[in-house]
Amino acid sequence: MDVLINAFVGLHIIGIASLLGGFLTQMKAMSAGTARFVPAMLHGALTMLVTGVLLVGFREMDGGSVNHIKIGVKLAVLFVILALVYVKRDEEQVDKALFGAVGGLTVVNIFIATLWT
Repeated sequence: MDVLINAFVGLHIIGIASLLGGFLTQMKAMSAGTARFVPAMLHGALTMLVTGVLLVGFREMDGGSVNHIKIGVKLAVLFVILALVYVKRDEEQVDKALFGAVGGLTVVNIFIATLWT
C-alpha cells in the first residue's frame, strides 16, 4: 500500500507543478494584462483533485489517520481554484486580480499541505 500511496503523492505533486507552472509562465503576460488560463492549469487542478481524494481514501484504508479539517480546507481552496480556471478557461484575457488570486490560492494550498500538522 505504501508504494501505491507514494505513487499518488508523486502524481499529486505533478498536478501542483502543472497548476503553479502554468501560472508562473503567464506572469509576464499578467503584468501586460494579457494573461490567460492555459490548459495545463486546468489539468493540474483536476489532477490534484482526483489524486487528493484517492490519497485520503488510501490513507484511511491503510489504517492511517487523516486530519479531515485540513483536507476540507484544502478541498475548499482547490474548488475555488477549479471554478475560476474552468469558468475563465476559454477567455483570451483574464483580469489581473483574478489571475493573481489563482496563483495566490495555489501557493496557499501548498503551504496548508506542508505547514499544517
